[in-house]
Amino acid sequence: MPKILIIYQSRTGNTAAMAESVEEGVRKAGVEVVRKKIENTSVDDLLEPEGIIIGSPTYFAATTAEVKRLIDDSIKHYKNLEGKVGAAFVSAGGLGGGGETAILDILRAFLVHGMIVPGFVGHYGPLSIGSPDEDRKKVCVEFGSKVAGIVKKLNPNL
Repeated sequence: MPKILIIYQSRTGNTAAMAESVEEGVRKAGVEVVRKKIENTSVDDLLEPEGIIIGSPTYFAATTAEVKRLIDDSIKHYKNLEGKVGAAFVSAGGLGGGGETAILDILRAFLVHGMIVPGFVGHYGPLSIGSPDEDRKKVCVEFGSKVAGIVKKLNPNL
């Protein structure tokens, strides 16, 4: 069975709530999933799964330093992540807070690794302003399910 790794950082609980909903969507699609906090994640964890989803709070229109450090350290596995599916989600403090640019920071790194980055109609990935309401949680579930579906299509023999 294919596997997706969800890595997230959350200081207020907003990104954690999103990660839980993304995980729910992945499970509903029938794909194995592991959800890990950034502080419990090693760059070597990126090697095993067929899909990687990263969630981050938005700070100064970018990811947190810890997420950026994981991305920077992933150079250790340059060319070894090629062909994996990569996606991202973020939480932000307000409209115009740079959530989309934070998502793009993550997706840009995935593209440099040669990963497959799916598009989402109207979005680069889910964004919540503050705590995710029921609508945002639903979007996260759908997002997780869509990423899982792509992972399954790309790995039909697993």
